[in-house]
This record gives sequence, structure tokens and C-alpha cells, in this order.
Amino acid sequence: MAHRVLVVGSGSIGERHLRCFAATGRAEVGLCEIDNDLRAQVAERYALREVFASLDAALAKSWDAAVIATPAPSHIPIARRLIEAGAHVLIEKPLSTSLEGIPALLDAVLRAKRVAAVAYVWRSHPVLAAMREAINSGRFGRALQVLAFCGQFFPLYRPAYREIYYADRSRGGGAIQDAMTHMLNAGEWLAGPIERVAADAAHQVLDGVDVEDTVNVMTRQGGVLGCYALNQHQAPNEISMTVICQRGTARFEVHENRWRWMSEPGGAWNDQTFPPMQRDEWFIRQANQFLDAIEAKAAPVCSLEEGVQTLKVNLAVLASADSGSAFTNV
Repeated sequence: MAHRVLVVGSGSIGERHLRCFAATGRAEVGLCEIDNDLRAQVAERYALREVFASLDAALAKSWDAAVIATPAPSHIPIARRLIEAGAHVLIEKPLSTSLEGIPALLDAVLRAKRVAAVAYVWRSHPVLAAMREAINSGRFGRALQVLAFCGQFFPLYRPAYREIYYADRSRGGGAIQDAMTHMLNAGEWLAGPIERVAADAAHQVLDGVDVEDTVNVMTRQGGVLGCYALNQHQAPNEISMTVICQRGTARFEVHENRWRWMSEPGGAWNDQTFPPMQRDEWFIRQANQFLDAIEAKAAPVCSLEEGVQTLKVNLAVLASADSGSAFTNV
């Protein structure tokens, strides 16, 4: 039996969730979108039967689950309403732009016995999952350092960046909350919670916005030291995450669709390469994992509590970058 899934918000990420949940074959998807023109366009594009102009109207119907893909400041109040209406929720990243309302949301999830997860889609990449499994097996020994890099020419991949939330930090915009947060969350998944950060960020290149497009972050994750760097203006489109351990080094390379390892000093890389993936495949996998969680087949890939932790890291990075402080505790 298909799950009834409401997608709230139909910007680019909301439309992708709508398309990818439908592609699982396990969901009947409805849409809630307040913008009349956007709602009509998306409804026609996907021949949707259940379309709503407000959350009040949508909640007049019963939903098994919902995906919240609205601007970040609205995530928490919308999630509470959906949880209290009996729906499981998958909340887009970042979870919010502040910690306001978090305790009440956690309490509502506990009382309603619903699944609440955060949509950090890197955790759904099979290559990163395979590397994490190898690290967690202990074959490379204890993790010591994380080195992560992400760069792309943002105007090519997100040409509407000037007109959407990205242009405004208060709506979840800027490179830290939009892109760096994925890296930080993935780094925590690989090497444990981040406890303190030292960050620098600047607007270097992108036309038409004032928010940062270049970020460097140093982290302390228990006994693991981390360095995370990102820019949104270079020509190559590349992502890598390297975990240096006692007895070997593992590296995830999205642009090569592989993870690789080296255990012998001065030796050769060993590669595990996966078939090429389209970006929708990450999100279809994420949708299936969320549906598995609400069916009690597996734990959420990124729990609400883990999403809260990364939100605290986001806020610490923003504070450190803005203040110029050497280290900021999470």
C-alpha cells in the first residue's frame, strides 16, 4: 500500500522531492504551495490530483508523511503542525536558522511517536555509505583527521541563486547554510560530533548577492581534527572527503563516483568505483530510506537529533566567521 506523502513547498528542492518520492513507487504524493503560479505549474507538470494553497487546507486531509521544503525559518513551526496532525516528517536542511522552537519540536515528536528526519542527502550517497562502513569496521584504525573540499561554479548549477533564499542569510542562505552544512553533517557522520570550530568566510565572486561564497572551517571532533573548505565560483565541479586514520586513509570523490584507500606508506591507491549516478538517484534513495524508517525497517539516516547537532554547528560557524574568534564552542 502506498504512503500518502505531502510535499510542502515546490521550489527546486521541493519539486525534486515530489518527483523522487513518486519515483519510489511507494508514495502517493500531494503538494502544498502558497505561490499560485508555481503551484499551478508544478501540479500540471506532474499531473497531481491533490494540490493545496495552504497548510490548513492540506491538513483537512490525512497524510502518512510530509516533506518540508520551505525556507528554513519556517521548518520548525510547520513540522510541529504536521507531527501533531499525525504525520512523519522529513525536514530539508538546514533544520532552521536558530534554535528557537527546537525543544518543543523534540517533545512533540516524542509524544506523537512519529519519525522525524533531516534531509542531509549526502548520507544517502552509496559511495559515501560504503566508505563509512569500511571506516566503522575498524580496518583503518581510529580516525585522526578529516579533510573535506567542495567547489563548483554556482551560477551554472543554480542560475536562480539571486532570486531565491540563497541571497539572504536570514532565510537560510549563504554558502555556510546552503552548502557547507552538507559537508559538516557528512563529516560528523564519518568522524563524530563537532565540538568547536574556527571559521573564516567571505563574499569573493558571485554577482548580485552579498552573502559568503567562500568558506574555510577548522573543527575539533573529539580526538579528530578537521579542515573543511568550500567555494561556489571555481570551474571544476568536485567534492572530496578524506578521513586519515591510524592504519590507512580513505577518500570519497563524488566527481569520480568512487571511494579509495591507501594503507601502505608510499603505496598505491585502491579504488572501489560505482556506476555513474544522476542527482535524482541520491534523492530517490533518500526517499526510500525515509519510507523504510516510517515502516520501522531501519533507523532514520539522519535523525532529528543529528540535524539539531548540525544546526548548532552551522550557528557556531556563522558566529566564528562573523566575529573572527579563534574558536567557538558548538
